[in-house]
Amino acid sequence: MNSDVRRLFVTDMHTAGEPVRIVTGGYPELSGATILDKRQEARRLHDDLRRALMLEPRGHAGMYGVIPVQPSDPRADFAALFTHGEGYSTMCGHATIALGQWLVESGRLPAVEPETRFALELPCGVVDVRCRVEDGRVTATAFDSVPAFLSQTDVQLDVPGLGSVTFDLAYGGAFYAVLPASRLGLDFFETPLDRLVAAAAALTDAARKALDIVHPEAEDLGFLYGTILTDDAPPPEPTYNLCVFADGQIDRSPTGSGVTARLARDHARGLIAPGVERRFFGPTGIPFSGSVIELLDAPVSGAVRARVSGRSACSGTAVFEIHADDPLGLGFTLPARFGAQVGAGD
Repeated sequence: MNSDVRRLFVTDMHTAGEPVRIVTGGYPELSGATILDKRQEARRLHDDLRRALMLEPRGHAGMYGVIPVQPSDPRADFAALFTHGEGYSTMCGHATIALGQWLVESGRLPAVEPETRFALELPCGVVDVRCRVEDGRVTATAFDSVPAFLSQTDVQLDVPGLGSVTFDLAYGGAFYAVLPASRLGLDFFETPLDRLVAAAAALTDAARKALDIVHPEAEDLGFLYGTILTDDAPPPEPTYNLCVFADGQIDRSPTGSGVTARLARDHARGLIAPGVERRFFGPTGIPFSGSVIELLDAPVSGAVRARVSGRSACSGTAVFEIHADDPLGLGFTLPARFGAQVGAGD
């Protein structure tokens, strides 16, 4: 094998349209003692591989990825890190749904009909996963979330271009600012998507600068992952999510961790009772279903556990090559203006 060429093996899937690129070979083994140690190790030592897989020319602005790793928690059967164009997330429901299907259908986990269950360790904690299996195929996957909770209510913040904005801060494996688009004077269904995205990104930027977000159990979990704009449908009516996360990425799915955060928020506000199922739609119109399944006293009073379910599909497999003499081999993003590239190739 040419030592100047590095090969990475992947399986591509999607859940409700949101991509999931699972690394199946070529990635170095991570030696961190805990899942959060492994996350830091990947970011510190191998971030070039994340860029190569997530960014162009192999990826795109909305790409999402999974790096399977060895579990460190004795309760877990498997473990995984999540990646995107900006870095590494702590929880991802759509990727968990796809990962469950991949583990069963690839034979890495024995298929048990009618339901295959296992525990998956993620940076936010251990989640229980259950795959509905028919004739060896996974027809749906559900996960039981880590403890989720409403962190702050009615946060008021001055946002450039939007004025004073009031929102809730909720945790579903990651922290989200959650509010209806109507609170920004925007009709969720009629406003052009790019305008909704710009508003959500502006709120995320302002909140990251202004808020001190702390997770009670792990410092690495204490950051705002993104903003979720919603319609005005009251629970338990079907509802829509637009999740804008990381550096302005648009989740094509309803967002599993975002559904979890919304369920925790709505339960804390007395809007939805345990066991009541609600359907959540994203930009592609393919729904997730979710409900509160358990009331918890930790890590904060009023925390809940949610169950979220959906379907995924395989898109294909690939072997990517990174050539040492390729100036764009480790990925690139389009510049905001050509002036950013002047002199870059000199």
